[in-house]
Amino acid sequence: MKPSPTDKVYPVSGIATIVDAIEAEGVASLEALDGVHLSPPQLRSPETRISLSQVIQCYRNASQLSADPFFAYHAGLRFHVSTYGMYGFAILSSTDFRQAAHFAEQYHQLVSGDVVITFKEKDRYGIWTIEPAPLPLVDARLYSFIVELHFGIIVSLSRDIMGASFMPRELRVTYNSINSTIDRQPPNIFGCPVLFGRTENALVLDKQWLDGPAKLGNELTYLEVIKLCDQLMEEMHLRIGLAGSVREVLLINLAQQISFDAVAKRLKISTRTLKRKLRQEGTSYRKIVDGLRTQLAIKYLRDTELTIEEIASCLGFGDTASFRHAFRRWTKKTPGEFKRKTKIFRRFGS
Repeated sequence: MKPSPTDKVYPVSGIATIVDAIEAEGVASLEALDGVHLSPPQLRSPETRISLSQVIQCYRNASQLSADPFFAYHAGLRFHVSTYGMYGFAILSSTDFRQAAHFAEQYHQLVSGDVVITFKEKDRYGIWTIEPAPLPLVDARLYSFIVELHFGIIVSLSRDIMGASFMPRELRVTYNSINSTIDRQPPNIFGCPVLFGRTENALVLDKQWLDGPAKLGNELTYLEVIKLCDQLMEEMHLRIGLAGSVREVLLINLAQQISFDAVAKRLKISTRTLKRKLRQEGTSYRKIVDGLRTQLAIKYLRDTELTIEEIASCLGFGDTASFRHAFRRWTKKTPGEFKRKTKIFRRFGS
């Protein structure tokens, strides 16, 4: 199931980079965040998650506030692998451009829902295609903004991997120059031709780049980071749809053992409808509760010094025995066994 435009599942780093770019022109961050419903502290918190609707509103603000006709592309060049956390680290750890490209395509949902990106090889070229999400708020101007932003991002990330000399062969866009900020662009802006009215938005690169070794690639590190990205994908899916809304209510009220009826009331939906919609999403209230409790129990056992009794209380269990029984059912281990194994892992690294 894909996130809806209002599901808050994406890291805030992308919006933060756009705001930094517009602030560099002397525009206040509050103007750049108008209608985005984010405070400046939230913009700088790694815990903040944002929705696609918030991303699009930030793009709209930036496109209207910037005096730079090439703002989208220049802002894209501000994105680096470090902007994207584990996703970026996996790209940086890739052993060649081809591996990085296929990873970026497969895991792009971790960082953005504003475009669908694909990578393919044809004849002597590698081709990135970019298709903005079909949203009512994305008009012709914003469409070209999103495409040009991602041209800049791809160029910047490619240079992080392959070196500063990376340059695309050409850029292709579906729209006419009248809908673009890049009409009659100076040649030093993009360093390659921009072709209008094509069948797809594409960044084309010479195939020779695909086989060159990446500057900091490491196969073992790459494989380890892929595992972490898989975990992040699983966590993202927990925040999607009505199940994600149920999970948010539970997070706030878990210690009080909030009832299914009370959750439905908080979400302003009947219990019958809530049960039916959760079933349509392939889950149930019990699965969500167990999944959330499992995740938090593991986190508390691994990352805190809380006693098993305190963890049981935090998770809303009436007694420690019930928690021990549930944890064994979830993980095939007792809480004590899991905690001891975690300590051994930290001490010896295996």
